[in-house]
Amino acid sequence: MTTAGAGVDLAKAPAVDPVDPVADAEIAGRGTLEIAPSVLRKIVEYSADQVPGTLRTERRVAGFDVGDAGSAAKVSVGGPAGDIDVRLELALQYPGSVRGVVERVRGHVAEELARLTGYRLRNLAVTVTGLRGLPPPPRLR
Repeated sequence: MTTAGAGVDLAKAPAVDPVDPVADAEIAGRGTLEIAPSVLRKIVEYSADQVPGTLRTERRVAGFDVGDAGSAAKVSVGGPAGDIDVRLELALQYPGSVRGVVERVRGHVAEELARLTGYRLRNLAVTVTGLRGLPPPPRLR
């Protein structure tokens, strides 16, 4: 299931605090800052994984546990304003509100990107790759 554009208006994501114009001119004279897309991707994935209702899934190879994996994102940066387009795949907890969790993911990711990098999330396309129940509690012996 893919949802894009429903819920949170990404154009209304919280903006980064304005900087003092005098300090801004001084900083601009020092050089530029570029944030690699891989760093943006990690911020998106980490932020999405922090939202209640998203799940990290167990990774197994030939029946052996090899760790776990959370959300997976593809990020592209475009435009002079540093707008970001994101494609995000994640698993959600069942039972739960898919639309509600995805809306919270959209808001949290947009907020964290703006807060940490100053970039604006232009589009976030979310694909829910699975619904999984919580693992059963360990059995007492």
